[in-house]
Amino acid sequence: MTSSPPPASVPLPPATSAWCVLGRGDGDRARLIALDGEGRTLGTEEVATDGLAALVARYEAQHAPRWVWSDAAAWYPRLLAAGVTLQRCHDLRLIHRILCHSELVQDAQALRAATGWDTPLDPHEPIRDLGATLFELDVASARSGAVPSDAEETLAEFDRQRVAIDGAQDPGRLRLLVAAESAGALIAAELQAAGIPWDVAHHDQILTEALGPRPSPGTPPARMVETGAQVRAALDDPLVPIDSPPRLLRALHRAGIDVPSTSQWELQQHEHPAIEPLLRYKKMSRLLTANGWTWLDEWVHEGRYRPVYVPGGVVTGRWASSGGGALQIPRQLRPALRADPGWRLVSADVSQLEPRVLAAMSGDQAMITAGAGKDLYSGIVEAGIVQTRQEAKIGVLGALYGGTTGDSGRVVPRLRRNFPAAMALVDGAAATGERGGTVTTWLGRSSPAVDDAWTQSQRAANQPDAGPGQQEAARRSARDRGRFTRNFVVQGTAAEWALSWMAALRLQLARFEAVPDAEAATPSGPVFSRRAHLAFFLHDEVIVHAPAEQAEAAAAAITQSADAAGRLLFPGSPIDFPLDLTITERSAEK
Repeated sequence: MTSSPPPASVPLPPATSAWCVLGRGDGDRARLIALDGEGRTLGTEEVATDGLAALVARYEAQHAPRWVWSDAAAWYPRLLAAGVTLQRCHDLRLIHRILCHSELVQDAQALRAATGWDTPLDPHEPIRDLGATLFELDVASARSGAVPSDAEETLAEFDRQRVAIDGAQDPGRLRLLVAAESAGALIAAELQAAGIPWDVAHHDQILTEALGPRPSPGTPPARMVETGAQVRAALDDPLVPIDSPPRLLRALHRAGIDVPSTSQWELQQHEHPAIEPLLRYKKMSRLLTANGWTWLDEWVHEGRYRPVYVPGGVVTGRWASSGGGALQIPRQLRPALRADPGWRLVSADVSQLEPRVLAAMSGDQAMITAGAGKDLYSGIVEAGIVQTRQEAKIGVLGALYGGTTGDSGRVVPRLRRNFPAAMALVDGAAATGERGGTVTTWLGRSSPAVDDAWTQSQRAANQPDAGPGQQEAARRSARDRGRFTRNFVVQGTAAEWALSWMAALRLQLARFEAVPDAEAATPSGPVFSRRAHLAFFLHDEVIVHAPAEQAEAAAAAITQSADAAGRLLFPGSPIDFPLDLTITERSAEK
């Protein structure tokens, strides 16, 4: 049913509403539109910017609706700063992208016509540049071509999405995906609001030990200078600029090191006195560039690192980061991730998440049994399929990513014999991709369709007059797409499991009472300064920052939430998702 147009202002009713649409009203005001479960308007209310948090808090306490808005990143940070948290939301911009491309949606024409919703807001804008008025973010959104977040258009897009979901081939699956994706939008904002506790002094110590003392601006660190000199001496080229790949490559060739590129993998295949210091130099350079003193100055303040997460930033549904590189923090820097005094870090990562998801999706009982309650790769060894754990790992990763040569190529055929259902699922996904088809995750996210150029090149390669080079290029392109779709179904479903895990954990932690006598973690903000909360996420890993007295309960909540995610996505399946779980003061103590 399509929602009725909202009147200018009707007092919000005392009756419970299922949905609450939040959008721009008249002038510098926000408009809240309450809807019942059928989408009928129950009432509206407008409020000035400075009264928004109080209105939302009151309505959340009275109704606990699912909040419908253009972007959690645009609305939620201001509420969190005022101490207001929400239980649920529907993030229209995130869901729009899913529904427009999902094979489960029978008719996406109306959604695709609303092209303004295709462009996400800059995730930096809502957090850094709101200033005195709530709707300054619309200046940025207008530049990017995004739809202004006015209430009427927000409501219209919500109607389009509800129609698409209700008429989908399997609406139940899509509703789970919508809920999980939208919960992720809330979590991303909360992770930034709370921040990751970060020990600046220890980070500086790590950099100093690895690179030498902090240099003056524009000057390389002492140890990098020394190591660079060793490389030049070994190459007998005192002037080669090591940070210039083309010139370095020419110097390597002159020294008799025949490599096609300066990548670490290529260099490791050769023996020469220049290789070891060069690899050392490249490692130093990556550390300095990605997480050196400049990064520390920009991203860590008041003992907190606050990255900008982008839910659904990868085509498979995995998260990305548009600032701070949270998804690329090297293990070398993990000791700087340190709990506040009187607090603990409760860390958990899932053992072999993607292979377990594959086993559950395919219902392959032999593969499920191999990982039941233990390391899956060791279980494959115990089943007599391969001799070593490393072989098992290489084989499974080859199955997931399309490895056909070397050790992977030797092991994958054994996996096909022993895990026929699992291998049939990924092999089938690869075959669909090679034909130019689309594949879909467990809950309904579909891979992008091929473009016209790809289709035309494949057709041209099958013509009688096609040359050998043209045919080989088409075959290579088809294989590349097959590898992509092979992994898409598994990686995308693993991302859905991880979102479900975090969503369940977030709700459990929200029920924890504030610890009145705990030392306040003030930089975590008004919401999270006295109770356990999510502080970090990396694909298959979460870290909770908890008062010491809540650490054990937080650990139990992490385990329970993982079990709940497995039951939610794969009801009736015996699959389990074992966790490597620790309670420490520093992340590196795991």
